[in-house]
Amino acid sequence: MTKKSKTVFVCQSCGAESIKWLGQCPACQGWGTLVEEIRTKTQEHKTTKTLKNQPVILSQITATEKLRYTTGIKELDQVLGGGIVTGSVILIGGEPGIGKTTLTLQIANAISQLSKTNKVLYITGEESIEQVKLHAERLGISNDKIYLLAENELESILSHIHSIRPILVVIDSIQTIYSSNLASAPGSVAQVRECTAEIMRVIKKEAIETNLKTSAIIIGHITKIGAIAGPKTLEHIVDVVLYFEGDKFQQYRILRATKNRFGSTQEIGVFEMTEQGLSGVESPSLLFLSLSRHKFDNSKKIAGSVVIPTIEGSRPILLEVQALTAPSYYSFPQRITTGLDLRRLAMLLCILERYCGINVGNHDVFINTSGGIKISEPGADLGVMVAIASTYKNKPIASNIAIVGEVSLSGEIRPVVQMKSRINECARMGFNQIIGPAYSFMKDVTDKISIETIGVNTVRDALEVLGII
Repeated sequence: MTKKSKTVFVCQSCGAESIKWLGQCPACQGWGTLVEEIRTKTQEHKTTKTLKNQPVILSQITATEKLRYTTGIKELDQVLGGGIVTGSVILIGGEPGIGKTTLTLQIANAISQLSKTNKVLYITGEESIEQVKLHAERLGISNDKIYLLAENELESILSHIHSIRPILVVIDSIQTIYSSNLASAPGSVAQVRECTAEIMRVIKKEAIETNLKTSAIIIGHITKIGAIAGPKTLEHIVDVVLYFEGDKFQQYRILRATKNRFGSTQEIGVFEMTEQGLSGVESPSLLFLSLSRHKFDNSKKIAGSVVIPTIEGSRPILLEVQALTAPSYYSFPQRITTGLDLRRLAMLLCILERYCGINVGNHDVFINTSGGIKISEPGADLGVMVAIASTYKNKPIASNIAIVGEVSLSGEIRPVVQMKSRINECARMGFNQIIGPAYSFMKDVTDKISIETIGVNTVRDALEVLGII
């Protein structure tokens, strides 16, 4: 048996490798991201090798559903699809100070209380155990079944997992963990990738061999563009990828799944940051509507404000979208959005000009969504266009009207999914009217509801119904 070493240069942004140093990564075009790493490979002087696994015929495999247990945190369970699956590895990313440690401590506390035998191992690579203890005391957590470990070496962590046999392992964070078998520094592409793969292998092995419901939660840093730091393969290795979003200076947080092997990626969880930690929000629509919307005070109508019933997974949420237009004093008018794709805004502005005669080419346009939530579904198109037309014409919309609909390039209104859920949410929140696609307001959808539905076929029809043009 011999050992051979070689030097490679690895991009710290995308994980691409090169045999020589380059100023610019040829894969992601990043400058100064290639870092030297020494790879050691062990070669065995054997021509044959015994295969550990043998192929099995598909029809002979007995499929068994993975055991899933709830965490006791309703919003988290909804995002995960019903709870944590045995042997799964969950990756949580978010900006510094957003509340990742708070969330994981509350998860650890909730899971340890589900059973007398449930033990949780919390591994901190950034803080001391005294600092984590102070954080837990602020949250009112004092639990004899939560073990704290300040450790950065992977081999030591795996040894403690095997000896303690916890139901949940929390690692904060993966960028601080290193393996002594690798020569690269902690946080490098090789360390992050190999440490995550080894942790996942041990977690799944413990869950299978010891018949223990072992799972792991890994906290990951994010880059300045909002992606989890490290190679993209990190997200491919784990089972679930969660992003914790929101403004750390505000009290509301949104937990969103971008990958989930055991459930939907369309669900979101809404939390409120309080002095006692994070608490789930039962009715998110109440958060994203202004006070005048709650009381339906039409005497305080403001031009450019529209309520849109959106769908996040299986949950209908009412969002307030605000638009502002003003004459531009620059050569190129500004287009600034918060929570809306800038390219989609450009398309909607062209449709407004072409089919509705509203030309904002020499105006600055600003779009803002309440609560900072991101709008990704096309059903918000009509509401955004109405908000822009309302502020441009200075004609406010009544506070008890909701607007929904996808807009095509020809200015036609296309139907949206789950219209009945949207209508019911509007009725539950006290709205009197909802304007949307005529095709979606069929008899079986609008039957037995206490809200007026107004169907429109084009954007111009919607603006005429509202009295904007």
